[in-house]
This record gives sequence, structure tokens and C-alpha cells, in this order.
Amino acid sequence: MKVVAFLGSPRVQGNTEILLKEALKPINEAGHETTLIRPDQMNISPCLNCGACDASGECIINDEMDEVYELIRKCDRFIMASPIYFAGLTAQIKTMIDRCQSVWCEKFLLNRDIPSGPEGRKGLLIMVGSHDKEMQYKCGNTTAAAFFRTISVPEHQTLYYTGIDAMGEVDNRPDAFKEVFEAGQRLVAKV
Repeated sequence: MKVVAFLGSPRVQGNTEILLKEALKPINEAGHETTLIRPDQMNISPCLNCGACDASGECIINDEMDEVYELIRKCDRFIMASPIYFAGLTAQIKTMIDRCQSVWCEKFLLNRDIPSGPEGRKGLLIMVGSHDKEMQYKCGNTTAAAFFRTISVPEHQTLYYTGIDAMGEVDNRPDAFKEVFEAGQRLVAKV
């Protein structure tokens, strides 16, 4: 299987990245092909809402988002990991998601769905934040669900971890390490 992981955190080796790498461990150990995408380190312009993709399903902006589009089409499994800022996904990951408007147009206006491989398509969402209330994570999950459905990922598991803010604070949460590791295993398990 081919797996792409989108890391929304601009903090290098931050709590979100640590958990994402833990989720990728069983996937890599099983020999699956993985690609890590860090939108904060890529040249991805925001969506212009120009409407050009309405008729073609293709974005007219030529930048590193082209690499993301290619991965969306060829991968079977998708992981999105993001810290939660002001009850939402980070600007870096949201910019990437917004640029998938062309994929939305292709699917819903032009009726050209992304075909699934023999293993189908599944997703995993990991959110990390200092907030201790579930409602702070609902917006991030809603945004990720819209993204996943747009790229023809019909189901995804959501994990979120509260009370984590300072650098390395996740190290005090063995429950989180265990859960994301097991979620990574399930993501690539043959049904």
C-alpha cells in the first residue's frame, strides 16, 4: 500500500510530529511505501477562488501542490496530523486543503471520482492541543472529513489528544503513543 502523511505542524519535532511518526512506525515496519508531506516547508499558494477549475477540475496555479495532487491520486491510505489552533487545523494544512477545490470540482461538478485501488481508501486524523474540551476539536474533524470525502476517502478514524502544549509534553502520554501506533496498524491491515 502507498501511504501519505500530511503534517500540519510548523513546529519541527513538536508533539504532533512525534505522534505522527509513532503512527507511521508499524506502517513502515510492514514495508508499505510512505511519503511525508510538510506543507509549511512547501511552496503552496492559497486558493484564489478564480473558478478556473470548475470546468476542468484542474488548478491553474503551478506550484508544489502538484506533488500533493499526484499523491492524492496514487495513494491508498492518508494520515493527517495537526495541532489545533483556535479550534481549527493549522493555516499550513488548511491552505493545502483549500487548494483541493479543483479535486472537489472534478468529483462533484464533473463526476470524475478518484478510483480506489484493490485495498480501498482509508484515513486517519490525529489532532493535538492544549484545550481540554471536546468541542475544541470538532471543527478540525469536520474540515478533515470534508477533505477526506473530497479525495474519495470514505472513512477515517479520528484521534485527538488534549492538555498537550509545551514542546515534548506528549512524552508524558503513553496512552497517546499506544493509540496512534495501533491506529497505524489498523490503517494498513488487510480486511
